[in-house]
Amino acid sequence: MKFLVIRFSSIGDIILTTPAIRCLKQQVPGAEVHFLTKRSFKAVTETNPYIDRFFYYQDNLGELIHQLKQERYDYIIDLHKNFRTYRIRWSLRTKTLAYHKESIRKFLLTKLHINWMTGRHIVDRCLDALQPLGVKDDGKGMDYFIPEEQHTSAKDIPTAHSAGFVAIVIGASYYTKKLPVTKLQQLCLELKYPVILVGGKEDVLEGEQIASVDPVSIYNACGKFSLHESADLVDKAKLVISHDTGLQYIACALSKPVLAIWGGTSPLLDVEPYYGTNQLQPGYTNFIVPGLRCQPCSNFGTNTCPKGHFKCMQQQDISAIAKKAHQYLLLPQA
Repeated sequence: MKFLVIRFSSIGDIILTTPAIRCLKQQVPGAEVHFLTKRSFKAVTETNPYIDRFFYYQDNLGELIHQLKQERYDYIIDLHKNFRTYRIRWSLRTKTLAYHKESIRKFLLTKLHINWMTGRHIVDRCLDALQPLGVKDDGKGMDYFIPEEQHTSAKDIPTAHSAGFVAIVIGASYYTKKLPVTKLQQLCLELKYPVILVGGKEDVLEGEQIASVDPVSIYNACGKFSLHESADLVDKAKLVISHDTGLQYIACALSKPVLAIWGGTSPLLDVEPYYGTNQLQPGYTNFIVPGLRCQPCSNFGTNTCPKGHFKCMQQQDISAIAKKAHQYLLLPQA
């Protein structure tokens, strides 16, 4: 049987679909799995051994649909559910299985602060979509595959970090998902352990500001490494501290302990760190400012705080985060 799995974006959301892709490939006899995503996210799954063929979208939907029609799929597995996926489904006119997006429940939670969420993690809802095919969760969690040639080496990081480090993922797609620079500076100073700041080119300047408070113990790796190389740094870390962003889920896929810091978004949206029941589970802790009626304010984050006060990040207890980090690292408490 031939399947087209669709998930256009983003890095984290694509990682969250990987258990469904693996289980589909391994549990349906003779399954041929094709995957459709945006070209800008090619690196996320390009080495996934459970995907037989890739298609990429980049402003070419009509041409793309023409190519997909030639494949004569038995099923479309829609793990995105937006206008483009509906157009593809309508054009291909084949059987479709789709996950429960819970859009109305998320609207109620973020706009009216009525929590009718099911509590069913998005990974599990992706797997639920495959139940008519007899596919079950194998408990192995999420996948992320780093190409051999994109592993980092000892010379890529300072000698001071060679015996171990904490990876702090400082970036995020939206302002309300990120700790302010001053808070990140405080966190780095309170951690009694070498730190590597991980992020993209857009995070370089903030990384420099954060590292400036202790240039010896803090190494700004933002913008210096590819996605795969950054993932490898995460894999080499003793502990990962991250905002709600793709590298948080990559850390889970690589079985790393995670301290997840939440601002405008929330685990209540059924997107918290995820480990499979048969996967090494190093543990995770969510950090959320308690008692904020306005949190979460968005599914994905926003460019400004809707209330103007940004309490969900400004009031994060940095000392509590550092203390928990020391517990994971088995360091004495101050």
